Amino acid sequence: MGSERITLLSSREIDKMRRAGSLAAKLLDHLEPMVKPGVSTLEINDEAEKWTQAHGAVSAPLGYGPKNNPFPKSLCTSVNEVVCHGIPNAKQILQSGDIINIDVTPILDGYHGDTSRTFFVGTPSPTAKKLVEVTKECLHRGIAAVKPGNRIGDIGAAIQEYAEANGFSVVRDFVGHGVSHIFHTAPQIPHYGRAGKGKKLKPGMVFTIEPMINEGTWEAVILEDGWTAITKDGKLSAQFEHTIAVTKDGVQILTLPD
Repeated sequence: MGSERITLLSSREIDKMRRAGSLAAKLLDHLEPMVKPGVSTLEINDEAEKWTQAHGAVSAPLGYGPKNNPFPKSLCTSVNEVVCHGIPNAKQILQSGDIINIDVTPILDGYHGDTSRTFFVGTPSPTAKKLVEVTKECLHRGIAAVKPGNRIGDIGAAIQEYAEANGFSVVRDFVGHGVSHIFHTAPQIPHYGRAGKGKKLKPGMVFTIEPMINEGTWEAVILEDGWTAITKDGKLSAQFEHTIAVTKDGVQILTLPD
């Protein structure tokens, strides 16, 4: 996960993070109309790459990871039972009733804007609709737990309590992370945990909160491609992600369109 030391960002650096984050949010807005039956995940990827380049940015996921198995595409498209890190491809055609998480991270002026949303393809099932709505609320509850003096465990506890109260489970294997000019750094932000535990939050900390909430078991399995994580029981998974900054008096979301 990169460096263990937590770096506090200056207001100038947070401004750069906000610009990158705003671009990431606008990219998701741009891609949303493509989320419909008959469109391949590769078409979404290719449009994202074209748009990112046109806006003077670089796609962080492309080529990220170990030298022997770098991530091959410009964003992650995680459909239905895919928890995260789904690889866009031409054969994967969206069908009505699917849910898809699109996770984008453009690098603008050296800083990463990391955000994701789960979209409905056509008309969702009642279960899918509830799962996605609960996951979105989990993100908001996690963000609401951020302020100076609170602890990392407060974020996970707020998310876990709401997810489990609604009959869903929280993925353990993948967590939020510090982000700046480095894609993944300290601290790690679990989306489960106990209030009052973990490192204390300080102004200048910047990290992602990105709960992955499953319909069934929280357990995930990684496929042979070394990237795609799916639910162990084949049931649905949803995710929403923002990059946030801890401020003197609370929290600021850095991945909003403006």
